[in-house]
Amino acid sequence: MLRHSIRFRLNEILLSMSDAIDMISPQLNRHHQKVAYLSYRIASEIGMSLEQQRLVLMQGLVHDIGALSVDERLSLIEEEQPDDVNSHAFRGARLLSKCRPLKALADGIRYHHLRWDYGRGMEFLGRPIPINSHILHLADRVSVYFDDAPNVITKSSKLMEHFSKGENTRYSPMLLEALAELAKREYIWLEMSDREPIQYLPDYVMEFGKHDLDDFLQMARMFSRVIDFRSRFTATHSAGVAHTAGKLAELSGMSADERKMMLIAGYLHDLGKLAVKNSILEKPSKLSINEFDVIRSHSFYTYKLLSGIEGFHTINQWASFHHEKLNGAGYPFHLKGEQIPFGSRVMTVADIFTAVIEHRPYRNGVDKQQVRGIFEKLVKNGEVCEAAVDTLVGNLDVFVELCNREQQLAAEDYESFFSDEETAVLV
Repeated sequence: MLRHSIRFRLNEILLSMSDAIDMISPQLNRHHQKVAYLSYRIASEIGMSLEQQRLVLMQGLVHDIGALSVDERLSLIEEEQPDDVNSHAFRGARLLSKCRPLKALADGIRYHHLRWDYGRGMEFLGRPIPINSHILHLADRVSVYFDDAPNVITKSSKLMEHFSKGENTRYSPMLLEALAELAKREYIWLEMSDREPIQYLPDYVMEFGKHDLDDFLQMARMFSRVIDFRSRFTATHSAGVAHTAGKLAELSGMSADERKMMLIAGYLHDLGKLAVKNSILEKPSKLSINEFDVIRSHSFYTYKLLSGIEGFHTINQWASFHHEKLNGAGYPFHLKGEQIPFGSRVMTVADIFTAVIEHRPYRNGVDKQQVRGIFEKLVKNGEVCEAAVDTLVGNLDVFVELCNREQQLAAEDYESFFSDEETAVLV
């Protein structure tokens, strides 16, 4: 069995999350990296400590994490949301505040669309507002300002003419002064408009620290909410898959660390579905060939997004190969036989099991006898791992109860997350 003392770099994790949030549309065009880059430059210009520079940089990388739908993310390019407890900024803060490794990011993100309003924006409902929120606000709007620029140098020459109109109303005069200094440096806008603006920052700035499997398990669980909470119909899927896969791993004799890795892989296996529109995810009838092909791309994007995290190769394979089949007829890589790791085979069984017993917009879940029939056929056709199926079917009552319980808890979490009552408490 594998023995792990794995530690992951937080900067790589946040960059993966950032890319996942932005991959929803070419229109977003690395928006989070741009905001993070400029937030760091502003923080440095006003003399904030290195620790604070890193904090606002991390916040910039995931500042719109609470925008859970495609339409909402795209609408943020055109206009800001009002500063109320139901905005994407407040939702993002709620997600982060429940994740201990990322809890420190919550406050700055919660208020990142709050206007300066002649200094009154330094508090909200009696709560003091960190300057990071106003830095993120300004950096966000500057990033949007440059989005349609055919020549960033030309547009930068008009930057302050545009943003000085919001002095004291929308933006802090101190931050606008810092922006005016940055506006004089052409390289800032050339770097920010590049495909990977973060690459231009000093290496020491990107040293956010390392986290172990337990920390990353918390982060994966949080990000599974971003994946699943986009739709009531998908709100419980990753929880069911993760815990089914984790139990299969346990009963298959995998180590404690491997079981944690399996949970992480389960929470993230559908990461690539962030590129799929809700109209497809929630379609109440059978998907068209084109729509199914869109869905089929998601496991490739999961693989791509997780590839940038050092030491994540095994978890990435377990997560991303869940639609591969032992006979080579799966997708997107068409792996066959021994090319598919045992952990990936376990994930495939967990994903199929969860999918067939849960209710979907176009059909109800199946009963235990039907589950046995489905897997008997899949094994006969050489599609899935017989050992993993034997473990599942041999303990079917345990797995049905486990999956139902975890999905019920996820459903309650979903309802609680969007409830007015919890919102009021968390503000």
